Amino acid sequence: MATPTLTGTVEFDAGAGKPCQTSYKVYGDLKSGTTPVVALHGGPGSTHHYILSIADLFVKYSIPVVFYDQLGNGDSTHLPEKSGDAGSFWTEQLFLDELDNLLRHLGIQDNYSLLGQSWGGMLAARHATRQPKGLQRLIIADSPADMRLFVKAANEELIPKLDPQVRDALIKHEKAGTTDHKEYQDAMMEFYKQHLCRLQPWPAELHQSFEWMDKDHTVYLTMNGPSEFYITGSLKDWSIIGEASKIEVPTLLFNGAYDEAADSTVLPFFKAIPKVKWYTFAQSSHTPHWEEREKYMQLAADFLKL
Repeated sequence: MATPTLTGTVEFDAGAGKPCQTSYKVYGDLKSGTTPVVALHGGPGSTHHYILSIADLFVKYSIPVVFYDQLGNGDSTHLPEKSGDAGSFWTEQLFLDELDNLLRHLGIQDNYSLLGQSWGGMLAARHATRQPKGLQRLIIADSPADMRLFVKAANEELIPKLDPQVRDALIKHEKAGTTDHKEYQDAMMEFYKQHLCRLQPWPAELHQSFEWMDKDHTVYLTMNGPSEFYITGSLKDWSIIGEASKIEVPTLLFNGAYDEAADSTVLPFFKAIPKVKWYTFAQSSHTPHWEEREKYMQLAADFLKL
């Protein structure tokens, strides 16, 4: 993996009752004249590590790339005391404000593109509906346009195809409220091997993000829930379907043929966004930036450089 050109932190007034910082790293020169792309990781509550392959956009295609850890995990400020505070603290607006703060700090608010993966794509899409003047292009990768569609796809399209023992374990513990049970955790991992990342072994960077989330699951549990497909947090009713048509910039949609962000969850983006293209990776699940890395970077770079 390449070495970042710049690392740092930016103060962020999150209204948390204590000083907060967002940690970031940059690959490339933000003053090179090439529009940089800011990469938004998923979760919510994960870290940037599992999307670090996107640094290939700089290494191979000379596109500057900015990564950052969203508030609450990684090298940014942790706030475990805010666990469960979804209504007034862990909101979508908090993360939109954090992104704006980072863009201003780096001095790229007048010329940038976004590549959001999973929750990061949901966040990037919402940012784009505000029609910020500096946004040039948008890549929404492996992201649902509506969380109810996401849960529906998981329960009607994906989970029924799992091994019966795995499927039954998931259903049993969700009904019993015992999702912290080892049997549920093991069954959840079987789902992830099919629909999160099909590579064996997983990339070390993906493990790294999971390790961070194991150490501090404040944001994930508050906003998402016990697993990728059992959504009990504040995002359970999240939808951008009514606003997606406001995205004016050229947009590229990515997902995988085995993705937990199934076609049915991506389709509303495709229908609503005026300038949009969609590519599905035939051999990938939720992480085509690893599973079909070379093709992913080529398609992303070609789009970003148009």
